[in-house]
Amino acid sequence: MEDFLYEAVEIIQTIWDGILFGSTYALIGIGFTLIFGAMGKLNMAYAAAAIAGAYVGLAVSMFFDAPIIMVFAVSATFSTFMGYFVYQSCFRFIPTNNHLAALMASVGGLFLIDEIIVHTTLGSPMNFPALFEDAYFEIGPFGIRGDLLFVFFIGIVSTVLLLYVLYKTRLGMATRAVAQQDVAAQLCGINIHRTNSITFSIAGFLGGIAGAMTAAAVGILSPVMTVPLTIKGLIVTVIGGLGSIPGAIIAGLFVGAFENFFLYIRGIDERDMYVVGLLFIFLIFRPNGIFSKTINRD
Repeated sequence: MEDFLYEAVEIIQTIWDGILFGSTYALIGIGFTLIFGAMGKLNMAYAAAAIAGAYVGLAVSMFFDAPIIMVFAVSATFSTFMGYFVYQSCFRFIPTNNHLAALMASVGGLFLIDEIIVHTTLGSPMNFPALFEDAYFEIGPFGIRGDLLFVFFIGIVSTVLLLYVLYKTRLGMATRAVAQQDVAAQLCGINIHRTNSITFSIAGFLGGIAGAMTAAAVGILSPVMTVPLTIKGLIVTVIGGLGSIPGAIIAGLFVGAFENFFLYIRGIDERDMYVVGLLFIFLIFRPNGIFSKTINRD
């Protein structure tokens, strides 16, 4: 009986930690969703730009002994500029109806950013400063890591601010108008390219926070994090429903819990395999995601 209770506590603890860490996946998913909602296109270079921002934040920490909050601020700021750069180089001058060309251009952006990171760091993982040294709270038999709690808090705050911008400001109104009907929005005097570039910058800002939070929670920053974050972000976007920000939030937390659960029972070697399997389950039984509108399979 004691062994059963111990195992139950460990599983609940694992799932809880996964939910907290899943807020980083939620932010990455929101970035993909925001861009897809505005342009109907996927920005494959998004996670790479987020990791690049985390590396710049780490450089500031190493050379100037900056506090962790400054590292986060620098990461988010640089990723904001990276988001703008990706839009101008991979989307701005490609015809709107040519989705494949934009997709391949962003894939090229992903590999370009990744190669720059690899050559700059020689492909070696680097220690990332922790959010808190020994912050750990105990509630009965359960424990809460202070860094994961802070990651979750920052994710919630960032999401609330994004929703406020989208639904309570003129910029948000312009973004939603361009997403619904870009031609009509242009006839109403909205500068489409300016609106899209700002949308990419906002998504980059969220990605920079997510990249720094991921590195701080893990304690390591490595070029090999780029592709897994890209894949997890796409999985969260599909499961949540393409274009649905609430869906991306819930899917990010769910994927984090699901991933951590299988990490506990099957180990790190099989963890990602089950997450991809979860994606296939959704594609078969609910291809429209959690909150998206119904999709006609024909």
